[in-house]
Amino acid sequence: MTPKKPLILISNDDGITAPGIRTLVKVMKRIGEVVVVAPDSPQSGMGHAITVANTLRLDKSTAFADVEAYECSGTPADCVKLAKHHVLKNRQPDLVVSGINHGSNSSISVLYSGTMSAAIEAAIEGLPAIGFSLCDYGHEADFSHTEPYVEQIVRQALKHGIPVNTALNVNIPKKSEKGIAGIKVCRQAHARWQEEFDERLDPNKRRYFWMTGSFVNPDKGEDTDEWALAHNYVSVVPCQYDMTAYHAIAQINNEWQLEKENKPEILKKALE
Repeated sequence: MTPKKPLILISNDDGITAPGIRTLVKVMKRIGEVVVVAPDSPQSGMGHAITVANTLRLDKSTAFADVEAYECSGTPADCVKLAKHHVLKNRQPDLVVSGINHGSNSSISVLYSGTMSAAIEAAIEGLPAIGFSLCDYGHEADFSHTEPYVEQIVRQALKHGIPVNTALNVNIPKKSEKGIAGIKVCRQAHARWQEEFDERLDPNKRRYFWMTGSFVNPDKGEDTDEWALAHNYVSVVPCQYDMTAYHAIAQINNEWQLEKENKPEILKKALE
């Protein structure tokens, strides 16, 4: 008896015609049954936005041969929601994969990433998920070297599972003569973007702003995604959507004067 192929849902944030999703579809077809639900236009930097006050449209797509595919007018998170509750209905995906993003989503970028928001949305829905990104912003970026690493990680995820309520953030170095050194499971670096806003005038002399800036990484740890990528490793960071700062709970409870019970004398003292 032939084993049943795993059902793999694919989405992204660069849009259904992006080169990265073509690579992802190619690899996933070797592993299982593929369904694609992706934005009909680029949605980079959308974070975990969802469509609330506008219509959502979903149309069949012929972007991929022999693959059931749909293009959605919404965000990456919208795509996963519609896929689970409408396209797949009673069919539960064995894995959700997002990407391959055209550009890095390491460190703080995970918060802004539409690619990772599709994966996080899947985790919220109780589905194992992985977001893949290539650290190459070039217009002619080569995705070919990512294939064996994407396949290896996906096969391991299907075999061993992903911890509940967790999505994996996978970043792959750009293609180079050095080649990939290996794969490291690591933490997110404590780094950030230091933005600047360039004030300009449009042809009608109306003022507008263009965001620029630089990436600042004071985190020198050798267990971070930024260190791994700088040394040509594929970085794998397990992410969760629970954003509670657990370490801060005790400090706030112990040091702040909050009215923990409805006692007017406590509130009066705190306001003095």
